[in-house]
Amino acid sequence: MGSPVLLDGASLTLETIEDVAVRGVHVALTPASRAWVTTARESVDAILRRGESVYGVNTGFGALAHVRIDDTQLAQLQLNLVRSHSVGVGIPFDIPTTRAIMLLRANVLAAGHSGTRLEVLDRLLALLNLGIHPVIPSQGSVGASGDLAPLAHLALVLIGEGRVHDADGAATPSGPVLESHGLAPLHLQAKEGLALINGTQAMTGLGALVVCRARRLARTADVITALTVEAKLGSRRPFDPRLHRLRPHPGQGASASNLARLTEGGEIGDSHAGCEKVQDAYSLRCAPQVHGAARDTIEHVASVLLREANSVTDNPTLFPETGEVISGGNFHGQPVAMALDFLAMAAAELASISERRIEQLVNSKLSQLPAFLVSESGVNSGFMMAQVTAAALVSENKGLCHPASIDTIPTSANQEDHVSMGPIAARKAMAVLVNSEQVLGIEALVAAQAVEFHEPLLPAPGAKAALDAVRLAVSRMDEDRELHGDLLAAAGIVRSGALVDAAEAVVGTLD
Repeated sequence: MGSPVLLDGASLTLETIEDVAVRGVHVALTPASRAWVTTARESVDAILRRGESVYGVNTGFGALAHVRIDDTQLAQLQLNLVRSHSVGVGIPFDIPTTRAIMLLRANVLAAGHSGTRLEVLDRLLALLNLGIHPVIPSQGSVGASGDLAPLAHLALVLIGEGRVHDADGAATPSGPVLESHGLAPLHLQAKEGLALINGTQAMTGLGALVVCRARRLARTADVITALTVEAKLGSRRPFDPRLHRLRPHPGQGASASNLARLTEGGEIGDSHAGCEKVQDAYSLRCAPQVHGAARDTIEHVASVLLREANSVTDNPTLFPETGEVISGGNFHGQPVAMALDFLAMAAAELASISERRIEQLVNSKLSQLPAFLVSESGVNSGFMMAQVTAAALVSENKGLCHPASIDTIPTSANQEDHVSMGPIAARKAMAVLVNSEQVLGIEALVAAQAVEFHEPLLPAPGAKAALDAVRLAVSRMDEDRELHGDLLAAAGIVRSGALVDAAEAVVGTLD
């Protein structure tokens, strides 16, 4: 398993989030964080001793903030809070997303501004490391005051209620699972229920995983495009670095550099060096510009998500060094919501231009290759319907890209009168990404088939490595067969980054 990721509330990276969420890397708390958490809890205890009225500690919540709660009812207040806010519905988050949410909630507590006992944070980390994953419904949060409903379902498991995923992925009551690991339910104390559910960790956890996959998709898009350029007898001239230095968008330059390297040195390219064709279609010639814009968008969103992952999003927030407690709005998900809406657009454009390249290859009037890239066209339909699937997914993405972040519906008796809809933006961004991975997978299949019609000429080494990686997963189609499994396999190698890995083994690290 290797060394655990150390939490201090400020040092997570998107890569470590993915390591914990997807690859099951363990997590531990730094000694400094343990001290900060202890000090913050002492601040809460001091407030209670002084008898001060502080929101979330000894008052009601939301529109009930004016109601003072007797000290004898503070534990019941926190218990009731978790139970009453567990109103999520819909398909539960998958295990990687659930782990990302758990990790980010622990990271907030580790910053030492939330006021929980160490026992609460240690229990959350124990669940994460033991693989005890709460069932967290994906719908029910409007993204302010944070992701209350999803995080409440997470908190339920800490108190021995709610459900967890069993080994088969089904939901099972949490109590017996905790007992089987020798864990007794926690009894939440003042402020702890609110500290567990107030924040943006559902939208941010899911969003972080979308960003990691989107980064892979952008690099994979360059690799697949190189294969298409070879298949279409396209020109390498549009990837000349001198051209891109005159318009120095970082993503554009990186994509052009990748395409230049991936298409260098092949027999197919040399075979048409003196042809009369002046310019390729935009989907080939402008690939660096479109892919580059998507890359720059992804990196902007990555910077927003990274800041959010290492932010304190509680309300109220404790400042133990002065003893102050400040009520504010760090739980509001607007920065994340707007960024994830933007990310969906970037992923959608990678799919949109890919679908146009698919058309360039399957349409014999454009490709000068057999119709739909199969022998005996007519008897065989080849990749005709694969292009239709790509078109359907691209069209669906357009609807999903309508921004969630421009909507708001007041809640909590108009106390919470502007909300972010960030969780909806996150779920839509993931849906667009999954669709886009599939579209790029279809292009990989089509481009591999098209390149093979140029045999015995070989593509450039980088493109040839990608072709070989495709063929490890999916065999050539010589006559019609059910393509459903092929399409799923192709999406899998796009999602895994296998095509990038294969190309990099030949041409070196890609940008």
